[in-house]
Amino acid sequence: MTSPVTREPAVTVRVFTQRFSSTPRGARLARRLALHQLDRWHLPYDSETSDTVGLLVAELAANAVTHGRVPGRDFELTLAYAPGLRLRIDVSDTRSERRPTPVAVGPLDEGGRGLLLVEALASRWAVLDRVPVGKTVRAELDFGS
Repeated sequence: MTSPVTREPAVTVRVFTQRFSSTPRGARLARRLALHQLDRWHLPYDSETSDTVGLLVAELAANAVTHGRVPGRDFELTLAYAPGLRLRIDVSDTRSERRPTPVAVGPLDEGGRGLLLVEALASRWAVLDRVPVGKTVRAELDFGS
């Protein structure tokens, strides 16, 4: 007896990867180019998805520049979009020893809320080792069902 073959529809994953200088200017450029790329993938500016991705990229890039910076080394942004399924945001830097963790902050504290924002907006997020050196902070957004 043979079982019927179930065919899954083919999914084309679109990928954008770019390195940026580990400076505040590089972080701003990463956000702008991410939003431009989303628009090219028919996720228009000022849509809910575009706004969410803009916030996530801004926070992860700012963290890479602030906490993951190694002089003379860039950080890298990768977007991987499977239409109708998910969008993955990876921001990689070359500092392995400084791993981000959300912390409790008081109402008057001026910083420390970035990863809480990532946690609230992303479907899931994680910190991954990067070979040969560094780390990648990944945030994913699920679409549809």
